[in-house]
Amino acid sequence: MAKESLKARQKKRKMMVLKYAKKRKLLKLNRDYEGLQKLPRNASPVRVHNLCSLTGRSKGYMRKFGISRIEFRRLASQGLIPGIVKASW
Repeated sequence: MAKESLKARQKKRKMMVLKYAKKRKLLKLNRDYEGLQKLPRNASPVRVHNLCSLTGRSKGYMRKFGISRIEFRRLASQGLIPGIVKASW
């Protein structure tokens, strides 16, 4: 389980990326690189990491579901993810 501060920092980064998205796009179209440099660092989408929304785990992240492989397996075994069934033959 990741620290709560790590999850909060990640959430803050995502909000900042959304806040400055339009401004970034305009600056990039105008090729105003000085203006881009004046934006906050966390306004860059590259700084956002893929973290499990339940545990904050960074490794084994499944983009389609937004959770780690461990949580995916746990939830799938309980039947909480629609359309996912355990393979058996």
